[in-house]
Amino acid sequence: MAKKEKAEKADKSGKKTAKTAAAPKGGGEKHVPRLRQRYAQDIAPKMREEFGIENVMAVPRLEKIVLNMGMGEAIQNIKILDDATAELGQIAGQQPTITRARKSIAAFKLREGMPIGCRVTLRGHRMWSFLDRLIATALPRVRDFRGVPDGSFDGRGNYTLGIQDHLVFPDLDYNKVDKSKGLNVSIVTTAENDEQALYLLRELGMPFARRQSS
Repeated sequence: MAKKEKAEKADKSGKKTAKTAAAPKGGGEKHVPRLRQRYAQDIAPKMREEFGIENVMAVPRLEKIVLNMGMGEAIQNIKILDDATAELGQIAGQQPTITRARKSIAAFKLREGMPIGCRVTLRGHRMWSFLDRLIATALPRVRDFRGVPDGSFDGRGNYTLGIQDHLVFPDLDYNKVDKSKGLNVSIVTTAENDEQALYLLRELGMPFARRQSS
């Protein structure tokens, strides 16, 4: 009987150990986006050397990415805004917020406070994952794509890109989208100037168009 009890305890202990190994307490290690790893391991050290940055905390990095979808047609049909919000949420992986008119414009029958679009701000892992999908998947699907312009910086190290057709994102189900919509992608960095921001985005894989020599 003693041997049998010991065998049962050993068997229960073994099952418990296997279960614990399969599902460690706390959920185990979180997945780190590919671009975030590349930035930390390769790009940040390269930028320190390129720009002579001594303080590691001063190395330019991504701060946030803001996706904005303006829907002026929502003045006449609010359902369009509902569809845009749902679709932008699928693209971003995060629930957008509604943007409203800041002032009234009589010519467009627009009143202050009316919903006219939606936007979402991405940070952390979601920001890095979105940028990876934008560069590797969405932009190459743009018709006649020849690269993004390198002149869309704001002078403070931030870059804004306009996408005319949001269907380039494979996250959307074409059968459930009534019409194509445009959106703006604003990439905010901690770079001191546009030169550093351009270098950062280029190293991350942003496909800037080549300037034609005169």
